[in-house]
Amino acid sequence: MIRVLKCVVVGLVASIAAACSSAASAPPPWEADNPVVAVPQAPLGAEIDLSSLPEPPTPERVRLGRWLFYDKRLSADNSVACATCHRPEHAFSEPTAVSTGIGGQKGRRKAPSLINQADALLPHFFWDGRAGSLEDQALGPIGNPVEMGMNDMPHALAEKFSTIAGYKPYFRAAFGSDEITAERIAKAIVAYEQTRMSGNSAWDRWRYERNEQAVSDQVKQGHELFFGKAKCRQCHAGNNFTDSKFHNIGIGWDPATKQFSDEGRFVVTKNEVDRGAFKTPTLRDVTKHPPFAHDGSLATLREVVELYNRGGKKNPYLDVKIEPLGLSPSEVEAIVAFLESLEGEGYQDTAPRAFPQ
Repeated sequence: MIRVLKCVVVGLVASIAAACSSAASAPPPWEADNPVVAVPQAPLGAEIDLSSLPEPPTPERVRLGRWLFYDKRLSADNSVACATCHRPEHAFSEPTAVSTGIGGQKGRRKAPSLINQADALLPHFFWDGRAGSLEDQALGPIGNPVEMGMNDMPHALAEKFSTIAGYKPYFRAAFGSDEITAERIAKAIVAYEQTRMSGNSAWDRWRYERNEQAVSDQVKQGHELFFGKAKCRQCHAGNNFTDSKFHNIGIGWDPATKQFSDEGRFVVTKNEVDRGAFKTPTLRDVTKHPPFAHDGSLATLREVVELYNRGGKKNPYLDVKIEPLGLSPSEVEAIVAFLESLEGEGYQDTAPRAFPQ
């Protein structure tokens, strides 16, 4: 009898020990839908080699950056994340004319798309190019009082996240120590953003795989117009469809006051030729985030093409490349169809269900 009881006790102790060991080794719940995964390859047509970047993203930094990108604790009142304005379902832009920050404050500009930001040809960020790196672009809205409102940057940001113990192991995995700084937060967010690459669109399959059935005859006509008569490629150049330069097409010009509602690049450079000039946006997945332009003043892609067809909106600083195009209604429709064919894949995502605590 004693031997039997002894075996039972030993068995119970072993079971409890095993259960405790299992509980101790179980990953925290926030890792469930955000594991370490390999850095993706660029989809067809994107022409981005992440491994060639000066500081290539690592799986550990991408995982950390994914949490941070969607974490509303980046804002002063825990109400706004990067993803609040850069929404994945809208190609990391937004479906509104302008962005909304903490306390319901409205900005003056629409959040531009973040897809294909790892393109090596991109030297400037934001509509006015005020950021010279993706890291600057990541931190700018966090400290902006209208956007995320984190005052006393970068100290307040580092201090706030240093109190979240659950994040420290992931900073250690990503950077070699559990020190949390604003610079590291930015680098992790950038690593995630760099993996949001769009390609393998119907146009890519037609253009690069010679799949004639991938697009309609109307799209093929639109392609010819885009690269020919309509002269769109003068600014929407390369496979990312942007020259990353700044152009005035007249949006925001008031002929009565002879002023712009937003002076764009001029605010940064103070150069007269830059008044009313804004950065050329990528056209990849442009269908995902109407309204269009820096102020969301153009409701549809047809309106965008028709504005260019008219030669923009006349003003003293109009870009020399902007002139009437003489497109017929059917040609306008063909260009719109071409733009619709640029809907791609590879960047889609959803917010993590839980975050380090």
